[in-house]
Amino acid sequence: MSKSQKSFSKIEREKKREKKQKEKRKKKEERKASKEENSGIPFAYVDQFGALTNKPVEKNLKIAVDIDSIEISTPKKIKEEIDPVRRGKVSYFDIAKGYGFIIDSETQEKYFTHISSFVNDVTENDSVTFELEKGLKGMNAVRVTKTESPKE
Repeated sequence: MSKSQKSFSKIEREKKREKKQKEKRKKKEERKASKEENSGIPFAYVDQFGALTNKPVEKNLKIAVDIDSIEISTPKKIKEEIDPVRRGKVSYFDIAKGYGFIIDSETQEKYFTHISSFVNDVTENDSVTFELEKGLKGMNAVRVTKTESPKE
């Protein structure tokens, strides 16, 4: 097939392919040349602050460290004693449906509660104490007890 019989798009594809091959060869030669120049292994030092440098650290700036004082593991978690009984206020309660919501007085979070969790009769806007328990859709207020609100 002569050049005149080849389609324009086919000629263009061949030109692109040849151009890509030339670029690949050029990059390969550049990598070889840079490898020969930088044949040494890069070396890094750690200074007295723990930063990497390319210059060695002076002996008088080095700090002696007791190897036994270095902890490699994560620090142990200290358990804080948390009072399971929380205080709050009933923000909404539907007697017909038997559920409502309590707002925690410390965190201002809303917790679902069910009438079966009540120790005594509780109505809307009552101050209560309660405990939290994991439910299907989050934390639920359980063992809800009505408390006397402080006189204002």
